[in-house]
Amino acid sequence: MSLLALEEVVVSEGRVVILAELKGLKEHEETIENNLKIRIKKIKKRGFYKPIIADKQTNVILDGHHKWNAAKEFGLSKVPTIFVDYFNDSGVQVNVWPECGKDSITKEEVIEMGLSGNVFPPKTSKHSFDFEIPSLSIPLEKLRDG
Repeated sequence: MSLLALEEVVVSEGRVVILAELKGLKEHEETIENNLKIRIKKIKKRGFYKPIIADKQTNVILDGHHKWNAAKEFGLSKVPTIFVDYFNDSGVQVNVWPECGKDSITKEEVIEMGLSGNVFPPKTSKHSFDFEIPSLSIPLEKLRDG
């Protein structure tokens, strides 16, 4: 996956927002159609305003499935992304959403699903991070090829 650094966008604790190739990222969870429509409207109006969070080893999306799908709708080739060391970073946690039909979920299950080409139902995994996810303002034109 080719990565391009954004100018002067660094998150606390050395976490950097980079532009990652959209096609290289992998989903592990379905989106909710109405939430996707809302996200598309918001991104169209404001540009990309929050990065996607993904595992640096596998490129599986941990947070930002609606943003990733919105980027596909806009025909973007790149998306702002923070890559984390999912298995070794104790500041990245995963739980289940209430009423999702599962009692628990592991990081291994999330990655296996993302690599399988299948997806969990919407709102199955709920990730939490011990770092602040920065606000951005990236026009969509900067995320297209050419």
